[in-house]
Amino acid sequence: MQFLPGLYAVFTAAVVHCNALIILRELMNRAGTITSLVAFLAATSLLLTSCGNGPKQNASAEAPPPAQVVHEGDANIVQVDNASQFPLAAAADYKAASQLTVTGTVSPDVARTVPVISIASGRVVEIRARLGDTVKKGQLLLRVQSADIAAAYSDYRKAVADETLANTQFDRAKGLYDHGAISLNDFQVAEDTANKAKVDVETTAEHLHVLGAPLDHPSGIVDILAPIAGVITDQQVTNAAGIQGLSSTNPFTISDLSDVWIICDVYENDLSNVRIGDTADVRLNAYPDKVVTGRISNIGAVLDPNIRSAKVRIEVHNPGNMRSGMFVTATFRGQKKESHALVPASAILHLHDRDWVYVPAGGNKFKRVSVVAGEMLPNNTQEIISGVKPGDQVVTNALVLQNTVEQ
Repeated sequence: MQFLPGLYAVFTAAVVHCNALIILRELMNRAGTITSLVAFLAATSLLLTSCGNGPKQNASAEAPPPAQVVHEGDANIVQVDNASQFPLAAAADYKAASQLTVTGTVSPDVARTVPVISIASGRVVEIRARLGDTVKKGQLLLRVQSADIAAAYSDYRKAVADETLANTQFDRAKGLYDHGAISLNDFQVAEDTANKAKVDVETTAEHLHVLGAPLDHPSGIVDILAPIAGVITDQQVTNAAGIQGLSSTNPFTISDLSDVWIICDVYENDLSNVRIGDTADVRLNAYPDKVVTGRISNIGAVLDPNIRSAKVRIEVHNPGNMRSGMFVTATFRGQKKESHALVPASAILHLHDRDWVYVPAGGNKFKRVSVVAGEMLPNNTQEIISGVKPGDQVVTNALVLQNTVEQ
């Protein structure tokens, strides 16, 4: 039995390392009796059992817990204590012409936009108007000191002096010719000189008129006047700036905004709903409660290749609150009738720049549904273009329900 201490040591090492082959090899080398062999088999069985079950139990204990999915509730679902306190109404069926709503901008009428030009070149010495000012026809806008004006006045004065001399010589030649003192040829030369002098005076006077300078007030400064009444929509000049006559840059641009254009982008798929001569309702984003009616005067023949849309022009009379560059919403009305929902106006809630209605969702729950609201109709009702169908139930007073939920 002397091998038992060695067997115990080997068994201990094998348990630590969980290596059954080590135990088997060492015990076979040291075992000398049947008893030791029986002990070897028992120890091996115990060791294999512990080595086989140990790691599995440890892996199970160290494994992470299974993931759990938490579902968030629908933000448009609200729950109340008593749903019966919020009356419901069935959406009625309303037949209306098909509508197409697009966005656009206010632009000046090109035919009513006039550039302010200066024929004379020179330096600006005074500015009497600014960008955005409303001016009248003939109002002084700026004054320009020009060498062209000075030269034109010089030419005019010389022409007037030459005309005076030519007329005097013609009168003398006429008297001499009447008394037979000079020949007919000399008389005709004097008459021709007088006529040419008159033409020179008229030409130089017209030159001054074109430059904008008066004949009776000689000066090197010319006044630039407003050609039409309107609003200054562009300014390209400052004090002491230089101006080139008939250059590509105009000092001012004046637009008559009594009638304006609404330029809208209509997608290719919607062009069939737009026709020249049809009317359109225009709402300014700044004044959404005011509607202006205009007429479609042009549909662009070329599509924008980037967004596949055509420019549609609506001519509108300006009631006084339309400014160039304002954003608008234009509604075109088609010829065919469509079925829309009709609900009480109080059933529509305007929230976060959108329109909503509440519909029952079972039990004491209501669901908030986004809709596209249409026109206000008689009996305090309002049209819904999309989002709710005729026959659907909606909460009669959406604002009361919203306030109750927020409390």
